[in-house]
Order: sequence, then structure tokens, then C-alpha cells
Amino acid sequence: MSRARAKADFPVRAIQARMIAPCGMNCALCIGHLREKNRCPGCNDRRGELRPATCRHCRIKECTEQGRPNRFCGECPAFPCRRLRQLDQRYRTKYGLSMLANLEAIRTLGIRKFVALEKKKWACPECGATLCVHRKKCLRCGRARTKT
Repeated sequence: MSRARAKADFPVRAIQARMIAPCGMNCALCIGHLREKNRCPGCNDRRGELRPATCRHCRIKECTEQGRPNRFCGECPAFPCRRLRQLDQRYRTKYGLSMLANLEAIRTLGIRKFVALEKKKWACPECGATLCVHRKKCLRCGRARTKT
């Protein structure tokens, strides 16, 4: 998308702790959450029917490997499992985002400090909008996203 086609009125969405999925994905960075139509509320939303089918049936989110679901996969004794390592590999390769690094940061810093860092890391330096992990340019102003 060129700067001329960027949307100046595109809403700035806040990154909140509830937007961090069990796998370490920051759902606030996902195109599904940032888009204007049929917006996904994120993996932790209780209204499951609003999430895409792939998210509603996510094996990582629904995992009960240790007999009960964990808030974050980093809390699991089996961390990191094969599925999570595969997801991390895909996101590191395609988008430069590591779920494993996110989960380690959450474990080390706590969710509040992690979210504060994410807000700074994923804010467009030009317009302040939350950058999309799935796009190379800011959805609001069109500025190219630098490596995070």
C-alpha cells in the first residue's frame, strides 16, 4: 500500500494484556484484529464465534497437556512443545516475530512489563498506530515497518 492509499482515519488500537494469546502471539498485531471489517477480537475473547475458525479450533490454545489449560504456554512443564516450536519457526521466518521469545519475556518480566515493551516496539514512529506483524507497512500512514 502506498502512502497515498494509506488510511489517515485508520483507528489506533491499544495493545492490552488480554490480547496476548497463550502461544505468545500478540493478537493486537494480527491483521485479523487490525482490519476494519469482521475484526477478530483476539484468542482470549470469550465470544468464540467472533474468532475465525482457525483460531476457534487452535490446538495450542485448547491444549490441556498437563490436565488443565495454562494462561501461557511458558507456564507448561512441556514448554516448548513441538507445535509451539513449529509456529515460532514459521513466524520468525515469515514475520520476524518469535512466540518463544515473547513467552520467555512474559515469564521473566511479567505480563505488564511485556505489554509496555510491546506498545513501544510495535508503534509506528510516524503516526503512532499499532503496526501489523503480517504487513510490511503501517496500515494507517503507509510508512515501511522496520525490523522489530
